[in-house]
Amino acid sequence: VCSRISAHLELTVEGGAAGVSDRGPWRERNADAMALVTAGEWTVGVVCDGVSMAPRAERAAQIAAAGGAALAARLREGPVPGGPGRADRAGDIAPACTWVAGVAGPEGLWAGWAGDSRAYWLPDEGPGMTLTVDASTRPSPLGSAPSGPTGARIRSHRPQVPGRLLPCTDGLWRCLPTAEELRSVLTGTRSSGDGLLAEARAPTGYTLEAGGHDDVTALLIPVPAAVPRRRP
Repeated sequence: VCSRISAHLELTVEGGAAGVSDRGPWRERNADAMALVTAGEWTVGVVCDGVSMAPRAERAAQIAAAGGAALAARLREGPVPGGPGRADRAGDIAPACTWVAGVAGPEGLWAGWAGDSRAYWLPDEGPGMTLTVDASTRPSPLGSAPSGPTGARIRSHRPQVPGRLLPCTDGLWRCLPTAEELRSVLTGTRSSGDGLLAEARAPTGYTLEAGGHDDVTALLIPVPAAVPRRRP
């Protein structure tokens, strides 16, 4: 399911993943877009942010977010994310928006991105971490590799404990830039009957109440502890 131009939008899918997007108090339209798709035991989440200087930036973000369905189709075919011949095409989408995709399942999690939208790993136990690297900073040496003409990168992680994968736009991370700050805002929401939707509302609401002027979007995808990949 992809977002349309809306002041406020919430998404949930089977398996518990949820997302919240808000245009904020100063924007005429929401240039962010998001998508959530399930494929068996896998969940795919995509977040895009239209480049403000580009025409119809919100449309570019919506089209790019639709790539979640293509990622889900590949997962249904069998290969895990980042396999041979797969990762090099993940970022070849509209140039007028940033793009971050998160894929989580029984064999771990993968994050692919182009631009300054981010993804975070928030484990139930132990320190969290930022999985992505902004285009303006040095590439990460931990599993990131250039991929395609857009400069998209991919990073994988096989966690030993369960947690959450959080892809978001810069409207969120500029207010809450670290994994620990994000997790502190999520604390106290897990007792809600709305599950991950309540958790996704927490950082977006915090950002808007703190005076954020940009549109803001966050997804939360549940991640199980990874199991070893079965060999033929």
